[in-house]
Amino acid sequence: MYIQPDIQERVQLFFDSEQKHMGNTLGIAFTSFKKDEVKATMPVDERTVQPFGVLHGGASVALAETLASIGAWLNINHEDKTAMGIEINANHIRPVKKGNSVNAVSTPIQRGRNIHVWETNIYTPDDKLVCVSRCTLAIVRGS
Repeated sequence: MYIQPDIQERVQLFFDSEQKHMGNTLGIAFTSFKKDEVKATMPVDERTVQPFGVLHGGASVALAETLASIGAWLNINHEDKTAMGIEINANHIRPVKKGNSVNAVSTPIQRGRNIHVWETNIYTPDDKLVCVSRCTLAIVRGS
């Protein structure tokens, strides 16, 4: 796993948190953390498929929002603030059958003081586009 050197402490805070989240349940595994790019993989298995044995669109959206939220959070310089999704959309391009996995790459389109917009592209292991998602996040005081 790659972690950009200037955000290693921030990433460690994320990993040290004992907070369980949807990403744990879906089997999301982070592979790279940078301020301008977050990468992860997710299995296409019984946790992430629809009844017809292909990747559930909701699982793709959960993967996209997870990466966008972490990406935005890595760019916040205030310890008392966090990023919360306020809008997300997704275009599902092709199905992925159960037994495979997907790779996701999330990058910022806009990183403002109060609003971030991140785009996440999800691919098959052989780099075929599965889903394109855009997530708008509010930067708010944490709980």
